[in-house]
Amino acid sequence: MSFRIHVSGAVQEAVDEQIPQLVESLVATAITDANPTLWGKAAEAEASIRLGWVQSVSTSRSLVPGILKLRESLVERGVTRIVLAGMGGSSLAPEVITQTFNADLTILDSTEPGQVLSALEEGLENVALVVSSKSGSTVETDSQLRTFHAAFEAAGINPTERIVVVTDPGSPLDVRARAAGYAVFNADPHVGGRFSALTAFGLVPSGLAGVDVSEILDEAEAVLLDVATDHADNPALILGVAIAARVPRVNKLGLLTDGSHIVGLPDWIEQLVAESTGKQGTGILPVVLDVVSTEALTPPHDMVLCRLVDDAHEHHVRTADRHEGEILVSGTLGAHFMVWEYATAVAGILLGINPFDQPDVESAKVAARALLDHRPEATAPDFVENGIEVRAHGEFMGSASTVREAISAALSTLPEDGYLSVQAYVDRVSNPQMSGVRDLVAARSGRPVTFGWGPRFLHSTGQFHKGGPAVGVFIQILQSPHRDLQIPDSPFTFGQLIAAQAAGDAAVLAEHGRPVLTLTLTNPDAQMVALFEAFN
Repeated sequence: MSFRIHVSGAVQEAVDEQIPQLVESLVATAITDANPTLWGKAAEAEASIRLGWVQSVSTSRSLVPGILKLRESLVERGVTRIVLAGMGGSSLAPEVITQTFNADLTILDSTEPGQVLSALEEGLENVALVVSSKSGSTVETDSQLRTFHAAFEAAGINPTERIVVVTDPGSPLDVRARAAGYAVFNADPHVGGRFSALTAFGLVPSGLAGVDVSEILDEAEAVLLDVATDHADNPALILGVAIAARVPRVNKLGLLTDGSHIVGLPDWIEQLVAESTGKQGTGILPVVLDVVSTEALTPPHDMVLCRLVDDAHEHHVRTADRHEGEILVSGTLGAHFMVWEYATAVAGILLGINPFDQPDVESAKVAARALLDHRPEATAPDFVENGIEVRAHGEFMGSASTVREAISAALSTLPEDGYLSVQAYVDRVSNPQMSGVRDLVAARSGRPVTFGWGPRFLHSTGQFHKGGPAVGVFIQILQSPHRDLQIPDSPFTFGQLIAAQAAGDAAVLAEHGRPVLTLTLTNPDAQMVALFEAFN
């Protein structure tokens, strides 16, 4: 098999109990047949237009010749570097694919001006830009497209020879791109963004970066029979039960790479599972971990660990001193994409929710847009320590007067089954070490901690934060930009955009009763050590 799964302990008990009913109900066959009734009457309309991913292997084959032809044309024009402007599923799948196959792809999934400038200042002479947006109206990708188009023109480069668009047919971006003369690839409109790894969104940027995308499709095809038929060894049924059967008592999913050759897959799984299941007050919260993370060494009572391994490591991992009740999965990357998508659909059935909508993602977008339209004066911080501005949304600060005390005050609101979300609206190219905050907070709080780069996470775990269980505590880390960048034909800058996105999300979280602590670094280079000390 191109995908293997092993479960143990309480997870095995849940699988043994639930699988027979799923097999008897022909759930795998129904998903494969794109039956929209599986998730209830309320979900039927949405599901009827969101199940195209079950056929993505066959429908995407026709894309391959066009990708290869365009790549050859770009190489002939001197293009050696591909930049991808995309958010959520539009960037996470290509990121995993290119990292795993060791292809060079610059991911631009941020509105932080320093990160945008970094992508521009590496030079445009050998660059092509892929703009990926399903709706064609995503503010981040629209802003990045405007910026690169203007930069190409200023450099004397014809933008129509360097800009490639991936979008749904008939979207605003599709219409605009064709009118401008860009190369356009249309994706299947019946596939949601987070299920789009095996569609044009995953394949076009990866193929242009040099990956043999036919191999990815072959890998996915090799597992199709296993996931599409109803039998007790169906890996997608087993995985769906393993991650969902014990919710809400066990609703955290620890994801860690433990010997797998696949690079970055937990980040893709995180957005797929969190955005699909985190709604109606329930859901599964994925937590991306290292093998030495606190939660991996001592799993919380409400977390199940899923280890991503290779076949060569599986026996060693299975026989090593591991915690009872774990999930081990191994397989090719294409197989992983297909199995996890099926498993997430199965999890939606078990949870009684619609896995294909994202009702709470839009709220943060609306709040950010309102702040951009009216741009109120910035609220004064509750206090400032060493140039780090501290603001609290919610009544939890008490008498805190230092950054460390403010963090402690936020952590004190964590319920027994709670989690902490660290959200870094910073330039991750210049500050990759910021993700280290996650392990510090996990060790200090004793609870699961997620880490997200803003605004990227708004298109993934952001749905769980607002729609899932009301047990989250949120710490935003912002930075005052050293340099800002005006967005062409727009009344605001990238710096103003990312500030509005952070403030908008904080406001929506606060409206949902979630505690939010915002820490703004006015001089990140000088304050990074102090920040880490405050978290430690």
